[in-house]
Amino acid sequence: MIISEVLRKRGTNVVTVATTITVGDLLNTLADLNIGCAVVSDSAGRIDGIVSERDVVRHLATDPALLEQAVATIMVTEVTTCSPGADLEDVARVMTEQRIRHIPVVEAGRLINIVSIGDVVKNRLDQLQDERDHLMNYVSTAEGLTPPR
Repeated sequence: MIISEVLRKRGTNVVTVATTITVGDLLNTLADLNIGCAVVSDSAGRIDGIVSERDVVRHLATDPALLEQAVATIMVTEVTTCSPGADLEDVARVMTEQRIRHIPVVEAGRLINIVSIGDVVKNRLDQLQDERDHLMNYVSTAEGLTPPR
């Protein structure tokens, strides 16, 4: 399965924040929207960085004044991205190897969406459920039984 198929189920809402907003404002945004990260972008479509709740926690431990600083001070600037045509298993492998939970999806150099580890897991669970249903139907049919509902 490719990323664009996963994203079709998910929707297209990508939260972006400016490099200049404070970390405190970022946390309010993440909490209000019940999300774990935001793409940092000062211009539509261009990715300047990415920042997650984990980034905040990591930096807050050493800098209590962090909440008043700009997001640019803690954002990750080397952002791993993928294309809409990327294979889901490859993206899952990258997330696991790099220990990241969000990968922005870029097409023609512009941000179009973001895929999360939750999207990957949900898709895999859906696949396993479909396989289970198919096998149950196959076994029931082979034995002359009615498939369970």
